[in-house]
Amino acid sequence: MGSNGYGYYRVVIFFSMFTGYSLYFFNRKTFSFVMPSVMEEIKLDKDDLGLIASSQTMAYAISKFISGVLSDQISARWLFSIGLFLVGGINIVFSWSSTVTMFSLLWFINGLGQGCGWPPCGKVLRKWYEPSQFGTWWSVLSCSMNLAGSLGPLLVTVLLQYYDWRTILSMSGIFCAAFSFLCMAFVKNEPKDVGLTSIEAAAKKKGGNCESTLQEFLFSPFLWVLSLGYLVVFGVKTAATDWGQLFLMQEKGQTTLMGSSYMSALEVGGFAGSLVSGFISDRAVARQGLSTHGNPRHSLLILMMAGMYVSMYLFRVTITPEIPQIWILFLGALFGFCSYGPIALFGVIASESAPSNFCGTSHAVVALMANVGAFMAGLPFSTVAKQHSWDMAFWMAEVMMGVATVGFFLLRNMRTKMGPTAEKTE
Repeated sequence: MGSNGYGYYRVVIFFSMFTGYSLYFFNRKTFSFVMPSVMEEIKLDKDDLGLIASSQTMAYAISKFISGVLSDQISARWLFSIGLFLVGGINIVFSWSSTVTMFSLLWFINGLGQGCGWPPCGKVLRKWYEPSQFGTWWSVLSCSMNLAGSLGPLLVTVLLQYYDWRTILSMSGIFCAAFSFLCMAFVKNEPKDVGLTSIEAAAKKKGGNCESTLQEFLFSPFLWVLSLGYLVVFGVKTAATDWGQLFLMQEKGQTTLMGSSYMSALEVGGFAGSLVSGFISDRAVARQGLSTHGNPRHSLLILMMAGMYVSMYLFRVTITPEIPQIWILFLGALFGFCSYGPIALFGVIASESAPSNFCGTSHAVVALMANVGAFMAGLPFSTVAKQHSWDMAFWMAEVMMGVATVGFFLLRNMRTKMGPTAEKTE
């Protein structure tokens, strides 16, 4: 059958997962998209909205961790499809509800379903693509979120002129649930399922990852170095996206329009950053190959982390009410570029450095730590800002970013292969 067999399956599987994950993301955000219309019909205050949103976020963090671990035990195709069906179904039921309690409960279940989306994607990509292509396809697949996040609000705004919010939610849910059956049909866990030779087996011959016990994997220092790095990067990125707008307006004398333009610039930069990081670091892997110490992706990761530090410093120090607006947009795009790049790279490195039987678990652990960072960027960060100033809070984030970058630089050649330490010398 040869490589054309792979080619056909790769296209079909990738297209199914890209569309499926776009639907996951769209159906995660439907409530935010229709919120103004819901509030015209049902009395909801800020606390109610916060409760509905938080219930989903909390469930998502728990579920993403559990399904990451599960994706190493059960079929990725089943996990992805069942989650998609659940998310669609919940959106349909949501459109029949009218109370805050019901909304929060349903959005909590939506969050549980949402967690089943990404871990199977990482698992399937690793089985179908060579290590030197893994980062690129991982980055392209993660753009499904940017796509759904940027087109979603526009699509809903157009639809709201013709339909009420309940109809939009149920249409979206029906479409999502229906697509889950297509994913079930077209996504294949690994080449072996369709009679092709395994890509991992070929990589193993070149000295790739073998399996290991849970204890060997969890006691690997590199897993925890990655987790701490990801915690800082994701926490700092979340702080900038959640509070950057307020900081610009309240302490830097900028307009609301400038605040939202800064956010858009950050997202556009992020879109480019995650694509570029996957593509360039794959070239490095193709040149150097994956060894037991260091990772060809590290140099780009360190460079981008340093870029985050520099752009944060300039953001805090150079912006005044008189500064040209193009400079603020440039800093936003630079920060987005340098923060979304590492976010993609941490996921890729965690998945590819893990033993093959713990690749989902490895991503689950580092992603859980990233969520801890995101949590710290919420209330603890805003409390520092309240008691001191936004400047002080951003300065603290900047210092942590600097320390993490230097730490990563010093540890760049540490043993990256997680798992068994006794290795046969060739």
